[in-house]
Amino acid sequence: MVAAANPLAAEAGRAVLRAGGSAVDAAVAVQMALNVVEPQSSGIGGGGFLVHYDKKSGKVTTYDGRETAPAGAKPDMFLGPNGQPLAFRDAVVGGIAVGVPGALRLLEAAHKAHGRLPWAKLFEGGIQLARDGFDLSPRLAKLIADDREALGRHPATARHFLMPDGSARPEGSRLFSVALGDTFARIAAQGAGAFYAGDIARDIVAAVRGAPSLPGTLSEADLAAYRAIERAPVCGAYRHYRVCGMSPPSSGGIAVLQILALIEPFPMPSFAPDGDQTAHFLAEASRFAFADRNRYVGDPAFVAVPTYGLTSRVYLNERSMALDSLRALKSVPAGDPPRQGGRRAPPPVEQDEWSATSHIAIVDGEGNAVSFTTTIEAVFGSRLMARGFLLNNQLTDFAFRPTVEGEPVANRVEPGKRPRSSTSPTLVFRGDELRAVVGSAGGARIIGHVARALVGLLDHDLDMQQAMSQRHVVNLGGPTEIESPAPPTLVQLLEARGHEVKTLEITSGLHGIEIRDGRLIGGADPRREGVALGD
Repeated sequence: MVAAANPLAAEAGRAVLRAGGSAVDAAVAVQMALNVVEPQSSGIGGGGFLVHYDKKSGKVTTYDGRETAPAGAKPDMFLGPNGQPLAFRDAVVGGIAVGVPGALRLLEAAHKAHGRLPWAKLFEGGIQLARDGFDLSPRLAKLIADDREALGRHPATARHFLMPDGSARPEGSRLFSVALGDTFARIAAQGAGAFYAGDIARDIVAAVRGAPSLPGTLSEADLAAYRAIERAPVCGAYRHYRVCGMSPPSSGGIAVLQILALIEPFPMPSFAPDGDQTAHFLAEASRFAFADRNRYVGDPAFVAVPTYGLTSRVYLNERSMALDSLRALKSVPAGDPPRQGGRRAPPPVEQDEWSATSHIAIVDGEGNAVSFTTTIEAVFGSRLMARGFLLNNQLTDFAFRPTVEGEPVANRVEPGKRPRSSTSPTLVFRGDELRAVVGSAGGARIIGHVARALVGLLDHDLDMQQAMSQRHVVNLGGPTEIESPAPPTLVQLLEARGHEVKTLEITSGLHGIEIRDGRLIGGADPRREGVALGD
């Protein structure tokens, strides 16, 4: 089964599985198809995190394809002449925001370890889609129309997404990209190295350095030096289950485990899935998790992230005792987890994260699984294109303020560093058996989306589609956000508990697969265009 954010992409993955491909093989095919049909969310110009389960060995492995800051990056690069942070919207649209893309190196590493079909075969669907084109979906057409002004600033991007008169391409019109098809063909024949050196690399650098607004410093040497990293997963227990996710520089694995551990002492299964008690505990636990995330998590090559301390049961049991079962706390500071050598904790800092991400869930015929969150950050990324693909704006995931009261923050910009992420590709096990594959899009809200889906699945016995479709309840450390239209009673009950409640449209991108009674049951977020396809 394949669950992905577009039917054409899901079908590309299923075709690879039917041809005898592994879960990783299918993930490569899905990513290439998504680059064509959902270009605003992910692609080879971005990065991602992948969690893999090998059924035969029982081993869980993760792959870090997060973008890196170029060698020319500086800690104060997102500060204006007045010393204040740039407006997030201004920083996004330009070359300064582009990090070294990591998606292809990630997929190459995972394929070498777990692939069965030839690398070139996995690009066939994407090449055909790019060259033949597809009918513009209602969602993509609306996003193009909404972002027309920013897209129009860059000639290559405008030619692809806009009409000659500058208007947005209409729904149903045929969108194709010979340039992207040719790029895919080159990478299929020559490997990922064709992307990181030569003509393609030169064109990426030219787009970044020649950006009309805030040109960046990305170089061919930065691209040639990029490496994906295989990392150990972050795993923890929740009731009768084992939950495994991504380690730093993603904060998602730690934060999801923290939320689950904080609510575990409370009788979550007895609460209504859409009731105020469930919403209260998820929101309050999220406030604790985000307080720790904002202080401690960054790239472990640059920051001593206390991953063990943040996920230890002793520490989380102490934190859980501070959670009020009846009322929202007035404030939730970061905790003091055990840290190697008793290092001084960095100052806390928050940073915006915009949502234009995609999640892919796959289980192959042998029981191997992939949970892969892939992204170019904001919708249409930096709005810069090269060779038919959009370039990311992931460097805006760094803290714009490098210091707070003279102390360096964990997620400050540094050359070669990977910005903190919220992506939360997750696998769930019951004993030795795989129980679920889950993940989402949604910027910093991804953490809350995945935690809520897991509670629905594991505590409230919802099936995967029901878990994906629940009303969102999110807290990023401040107000409790309820997806609109929110029931007035729910809002009133939460306010009576002391929550500051905001109702708003929340676009996620949950996709998942559960294994129940020997069957695969898929779910796709109804807020997107995705499907789950199986045999």
